[in-house]
Amino acid sequence: MDHRPPSVYRTRSWTNRRRLLTALGGVGLVLVGYAIGRWQDTPAEVVPALAVPSVPVAASAGTPAPSTAAPAANTPKPTTPAPVAIEYPVLQAESATELAGIQTQETEDEGGGLNTAWITRNDHLRFDNIEFGQVAATKARLRLSSDSGVTGRVQVRLDSKDNPPVGEVSVSNTGGWQRWRTDTAALQPITGVHTVFVTFTAPDESEFVNVNWLQFAR
Repeated sequence: MDHRPPSVYRTRSWTNRRRLLTALGGVGLVLVGYAIGRWQDTPAEVVPALAVPSVPVAASAGTPAPSTAAPAANTPKPTTPAPVAIEYPVLQAESATELAGIQTQETEDEGGGLNTAWITRNDHLRFDNIEFGQVAATKARLRLSSDSGVTGRVQVRLDSKDNPPVGEVSVSNTGGWQRWRTDTAALQPITGVHTVFVTFTAPDESEFVNVNWLQFAR
């Protein structure tokens, strides 16, 4: 009986096993490929994102905390209009509200009309409701004349003839009762509306001054 050598038998058996394993490996690869294809075709489940709570961060020393105040609106601030200086009229002496102890006469001064005359100490002129405005008057111009040997003073007072004067000028002889001169009295600043008194003072009861007009100024 012809027996094949054992080595030949083992070789064929190993070859058959190898073929079987190769076939099984191919089938396994096909199954794995199929499973992968099915997995890729299956839509992935959307996992909702977890809300992460915000953690306040403590400001380090020396670091200013962020401001939570609303930004200021860039709107222009209202402005207060500047006060307007008013024009002061010429106050004719003969047109005063009150002429206490004073008479009028025809004047030879420029412009004509009347002037007040025969003025002695303790006489006065009163002008009611004189508007000075918001910009203060600081002086008064007075049109005066004198032919007296007496030196007296013409004074401006507010709201009462007994109040202290807010300004005055000294009057001496101008060269004649119709020789006119404009003198200026410095005043304490005056604003608003006032009753104005023009008062007169002298060493004695002599007539010492005539007045034609006055005008306030700045």
